[in-house]
Amino acid sequence: MHPPLAILMPMDPHLLRTFVAVLDHRSFSVAASALGYTQSAVSQHIAALEADLGARLVERRPVAATPAGARLMEHAPALLLRLDAARTDISRLRHARSTQLTLACSPAALTPAIAQVLVQLRAAAHALDLEVQTLGREAVLAEVLTGRADLGLVDGTAAPSDPLPLPDLGPATTLAAAEEPLAVLFPDHHPLARRRTVRLTDLAQAHWIDAPDTAIPLDRLRDVCRTDGFRPRIRHRGTDLHGLAALATTGHGLAALPLPLAATLGGTAVPVAEPRLIHRTELVHAANPTEMTRRLAELLTGDHTRRGAGWSSAALGGGRA
Repeated sequence: MHPPLAILMPMDPHLLRTFVAVLDHRSFSVAASALGYTQSAVSQHIAALEADLGARLVERRPVAATPAGARLMEHAPALLLRLDAARTDISRLRHARSTQLTLACSPAALTPAIAQVLVQLRAAAHALDLEVQTLGREAVLAEVLTGRADLGLVDGTAAPSDPLPLPDLGPATTLAAAEEPLAVLFPDHHPLARRRTVRLTDLAQAHWIDAPDTAIPLDRLRDVCRTDGFRPRIRHRGTDLHGLAALATTGHGLAALPLPLAATLGGTAVPVAEPRLIHRTELVHAANPTEMTRRLAELLTGDHTRRGAGWSSAALGGGRA
């Protein structure tokens, strides 16, 4: 006879949240302060989670993840985000805001064309209380899923008409908002700046700037070009496009950006010919959006979006749920 299967108990999200805080801060005492617990309670949470999973998860001195803890950290933030999203989704059903709207955008997604759409929305809804946030891509998705933003705009690169490779967003709705040519931003004196187009694979061994919240992330370029190149010369953190451009145009490294945007930042923007890629912007909102969110989504994905109003060159209808 086979031995009886062990009964898997549900993982306590409070313990999981404490585990993430300890490794994020690399300190039991700092995690306790951030969570509003005593240090003793944090230690008890970690011990309880380790007992539940039957594995040591955190080394105490210095504080660091064990191999099992590192594996759990691959899952934990997404699990906690989905739990927060579920709580927010239920809350939205009871507390819909009729005239307030918070829009979270990654830097390259907030274009003059998007700003013009917001003008149209404000003209149609005179009492609109609008807040616009510029955040990194992951932060935009987190803001939408947890209800701190009503709608998000995130950008990236994909093959023409393909969706962006976003993480599992549960019941959230994702729609295409714009597609533009992709370009590489060079200093004017760079020998390739005189070319009409470039192939990304020819640039795999060039110096690049690692700017995951502003330019196309380098790991994405490695994926689409199937190479282990595109290694950073320097790292840029934050959402300042002009700061990134200052670094790229003075020779610190290359950056991949939407062509209409890159052409406004100084230096020389050269379109990418191969592989066939576009810069794509997608909007994300909850499965049960407010009326104001729904109206903005219709403006962004319908025929209402103006051509030639800024960087965005094409407004697309449709998408994926």
